[in-house]
Amino acid sequence: MKGEVTWTREGGYVGNTAAGKVFDIYGESSPSPMEMVMHAHAACSLIDVIDGLKDRVANVEFATVDIETKRAAESPRVFTSVCMNYKMKGDVPEELVRRLIETSHEKFCSVGIMITRSGSSLEWTLEMG
Repeated sequence: MKGEVTWTREGGYVGNTAAGKVFDIYGESSPSPMEMVMHAHAACSLIDVIDGLKDRVANVEFATVDIETKRAAESPRVFTSVCMNYKMKGDVPEELVRRLIETSHEKFCSVGIMITRSGSSLEWTLEMG
């Protein structure tokens, strides 16, 4: 993967991917790098879960992940704990969703695995509606 981050005179930063995607970073109305990592972790895992549902995804009415992190008090202020609460509504087996979440955290979610391998704890819950 390749990309570029450019400082703007307005005090923010702009990221550009090799594929031409452009996004704001650390500006007045854009997330900080650590906020982006936190959201990337939740998105990465939720993508794994939704993709894992395959033909059952049509039965999902709603899927979201609430995420909360704690960071070290001293620099580098890495994540020390991550708590994720998955919320899903639809006609899908709860045990399947739980298995997909577990597999995401153990095997597929690269962002999350980088975070936990750096020493952060991870807890998750699931609310099925």
